[in-house]
Amino acid sequence: MENHEEDDLEELRSTVYTFPPSVQSVIEQVLPSNDPLDQPNFNVVDYINSLFPTEQSLSNIDDVVNEMELKIRTIDKEIRSVVRGQTNVGQDGRAALEDAQKVIRQLFVHIKDIKDKAEQSEEVVKEITRDIKQLDFAKRNLTTSMTALNHLHMLVEGVDTLKVLTQKKQYGEIVLPLQAVMQVMQHFNNYMDIPQVKQLSDQVRQIHVELAQQITADFKQAFSGQNSKHFNHLTEGCSVLSVLDPKVKKDLLVWFVNIQLQEYAHLFDENQDFAWLDKIDRRYAWIKKHLLDFESKFGTIFPPEWEVSERIAVQFCHVTREDLAKLMNKRRSEIDVKLLLYAIQRTGNFESLLAKRFIGSTLEAGDAKSTAVSNDAAEKTPGNPFEEENKKSENEKPRPSPFANLIGRCFEPYLNIYIESLDRNLADLMSKFVSDSKTQPPGAKEFNGIEGPSSVLSSCADLFVFYKKCMLQCTQLSTGLIMLSLAETFQKYLREYALKILQNNLPKIVSSAGIGTSMSNITRDFRDLSTSGFIQNFQSFLKEGETARFSKEEQSRICCILTTAEYCLETTQQLEEKLREKIDKSYSEKINLSQEQDIFHNVISNCIQLLVQDLETACDSALTTMTKVQWSSMEVVGDQSNYVNTIIGHLRQAIPTIRDRLSSCRKYFTQLCLNFANSFIIKLVQQLYKCKPLNAVGAEQLLLDVHMLKTALLDLPSMGYQIQRKAPVTYTKVVLKEMAKAEMILKIVMSPIESPSDFVKQCRMRLPNLQSSEFQKILDMKGLKKTEQVPLLEQFKQSENASTAAKSHAMHDSPEHEAGRIKKLEKLIKKRI
Repeated sequence: MENHEEDDLEELRSTVYTFPPSVQSVIEQVLPSNDPLDQPNFNVVDYINSLFPTEQSLSNIDDVVNEMELKIRTIDKEIRSVVRGQTNVGQDGRAALEDAQKVIRQLFVHIKDIKDKAEQSEEVVKEITRDIKQLDFAKRNLTTSMTALNHLHMLVEGVDTLKVLTQKKQYGEIVLPLQAVMQVMQHFNNYMDIPQVKQLSDQVRQIHVELAQQITADFKQAFSGQNSKHFNHLTEGCSVLSVLDPKVKKDLLVWFVNIQLQEYAHLFDENQDFAWLDKIDRRYAWIKKHLLDFESKFGTIFPPEWEVSERIAVQFCHVTREDLAKLMNKRRSEIDVKLLLYAIQRTGNFESLLAKRFIGSTLEAGDAKSTAVSNDAAEKTPGNPFEEENKKSENEKPRPSPFANLIGRCFEPYLNIYIESLDRNLADLMSKFVSDSKTQPPGAKEFNGIEGPSSVLSSCADLFVFYKKCMLQCTQLSTGLIMLSLAETFQKYLREYALKILQNNLPKIVSSAGIGTSMSNITRDFRDLSTSGFIQNFQSFLKEGETARFSKEEQSRICCILTTAEYCLETTQQLEEKLREKIDKSYSEKINLSQEQDIFHNVISNCIQLLVQDLETACDSALTTMTKVQWSSMEVVGDQSNYVNTIIGHLRQAIPTIRDRLSSCRKYFTQLCLNFANSFIIKLVQQLYKCKPLNAVGAEQLLLDVHMLKTALLDLPSMGYQIQRKAPVTYTKVVLKEMAKAEMILKIVMSPIESPSDFVKQCRMRLPNLQSSEFQKILDMKGLKKTEQVPLLEQFKQSENASTAAKSHAMHDSPEHEAGRIKKLEKLIKKRI
């Protein structure tokens, strides 16, 4: 033991332990100490220096060593006592564990004894209650036997009573015994293997059959022939039938309803004059009168819950629908839209009357077709006629009638006649619009005067109000496939309106060449609905030849057509949503008016391009004047040039007027400004290249003019406002970016040429995307001779080639390029394998 402890002490002395900061802080809290030897950052050299700060202090070294050895021996003793204490603790723990195990074994023995005693007690209780259980079973069996015997007695008496009452036809006295016998028979469902019970069940079933046949025969005898019997006993017979098998009542009602409609089938046979659609009111008048007569004569015979009047009305609807379908198929050529709508309207009124009179409880699930009927709301022009219905909540919609389209379904195959008539009406309406536009051009009525906003064409509002009425009317007729045909018709005339009323009434561009060819191409592209080709041909046509300025009236017409096209675009989107909402869900995805919306987008783009072209035309002469100035002989930089004053003056005169006319669609006015700025700056740069040669003063004057033009363009959207408003950020960015090129070109022209490489480098820094052709034009503006341009052009080409090589190298070194090379290598390896 001593040796073992000595080894442990030796191991502790030879090992240096370093604890984590968290552990060290806990140790310091539990065992606080100021001794330097206990510090975690103890340094031997520092500690010795603190003990012997001077050479004289070394004289006390023996005392210090003795003190240290004493401390070491004390610590060793403490460690030894701790180790021994730890050994004793382990022995005590093992002894405690053994004691616990002994106690557990004793507890287990006590539990087993308790369980054995509980089982013995249970056996004693079972022995005591055994006789009681036998008595309970005997009592239950006796009670069941007595109940069964009592039910059997009731059944035998009930069967005998029913036989007597059936023979005497005393239906009023049969109902209660019959119900009682049927309830008692339910108790014997599990005893049918007993012959006596089976015999009684057969007798009850035979009584049911005899009653059903007897009462049915009484009904047929009472309602057949001219000597009809009294009907009092039939009411009691109905009470009996309500208790019997439901099929008996159903068969009797089918026969009775058919008897009631025999006269109708004869009067309105397909060969009779009354059968055709023009006299469809007589069918409904007959059934109304017949139902009144029936209820007054026979209404008291049948129980109210049988709903006999409703059954007659429903069967009338089925018969009428089938007869009308056959008749219309034979005489299809005689049906016109007026007759069809008349028949549908009268039928709808009759179905609404049935819905008010009956609840539809006898209708089968497939008979009732849910059709929501919407009321026509008052239109507001030029407000969007389709937005009003969107504001209604779902709770305001009327509940669908169970009788809706019960007869009207037969008209659905012929609704194409309605669509054809609608197509003709829209064609006439479009012809009227075209005629009105020729006598009074678009914008003449809506735009009264030179100033002021442009309003939407009244014809546009009329068209969409007509669309709304047609859609509501068609919804009342059907919400199935016919709505798809309606949507196609709407699409057709939206395209025609865009072409004939909007596009064709835009002012024609007068040019020196290509007028007829270009306009025919535009019209052909429009009819082909090729939007991309339409725009390209239109824009290419704008660039052909010299164009003339638009008059104030023509400019007003363009703005009016633009606002109308925007109204059509927004309303077409609403129309598409409303059609999808009204049509059956299975067809809603097929409604798509995006192509028509694109066409109105194109009309808007064309209007904007025309206005931009008109603005550019007014600036062309001033830009041409700029190229004719003798810039090489200019001696003094003055105020902005006259051509700049001309351009700014024209913009200040034209822009406010256009902005006022487009006040209802500001986003397109911003687009107009953006398109004009882009186009004007491109022309300005092209004209700058033609100003050659330039001296330093001329270049400075041009730079001043360009700066003034840039300032005017930045103020273009708010030009003419009394209160200055900031232009849109996107517009400002475009103007600054594009005008920076013009300014840089002039700054390059003003820069001296110290060496070709420096000059080219400077050009690259100011215009990174400069092309060699443009660089050539800049050299021409500087007035350099061809021989002087050669080294500069060579240096520019070298820098251009170096830039291209650097880009190519970067592409080759890119991860995408490396991945492509690896894929090619893998394919090659696979092929060879």
